Amino acid sequence: MKLRFVILFLLALSLMLAAIPAMAQDVYDNGPVNGEVGAWPINVPYAVSDSFYLSSSSMLVQMNFWAWLTPGDTITSVVVQFGSNGPLSFNLDTLTVPLTQSNCFLNGVGTGFMVCQESGSFTGPALGAGEYWVTLSQAQSGSPVYWDQNSGVGCISSGCPSTASVLVTTVATIPSEAFTMGGVAFSKGSAR
Repeated sequence: MKLRFVILFLLALSLMLAAIPAMAQDVYDNGPVNGEVGAWPINVPYAVSDSFYLSSSSMLVQMNFWAWLTPGDTITSVVVQFGSNGPLSFNLDTLTVPLTQSNCFLNGVGTGFMVCQESGSFTGPALGAGEYWVTLSQAQSGSPVYWDQNSGVGCISSGCPSTASVLVTTVATIPSEAFTMGGVAFSKGSAR
């Protein structure tokens, strides 16, 4: 009897956790894809960091961003780091996130990159209202991967446009990138 209860409990818990991304709402939106101006590398050894602002307490569970790729290439995963100590900080969480690619189009820059929306679901940090940083790095792909620069044009969230930095050989300030953060509201007492 006890084993049956444990199995049913674990089954119910796994179904609830699977439903969290479906219940997520955008908690920060830095604006739509540009796809034509420029992009910044997020493969090893590079990293790009953007600020985002949460208007209320949220557990982060999704991120969508736009990437420039060699036509026909895909990104299998990316390292997503969350911090509160400025650009390229990761004091809150570090996750390797599998990605799903959609909405691709060919841009007219250079020899033509494929620009795709990359979506990842995860169980991330539970954060109170305030400013934080998300850093993308170690994108797993057969070719270089770049995060689309949109300078926050069309952003609709409090605190936007994002402030951004890139780590190439040194850290430099850059225009911000196209991304949204998805989250689920939680009670203030459960923040990290």
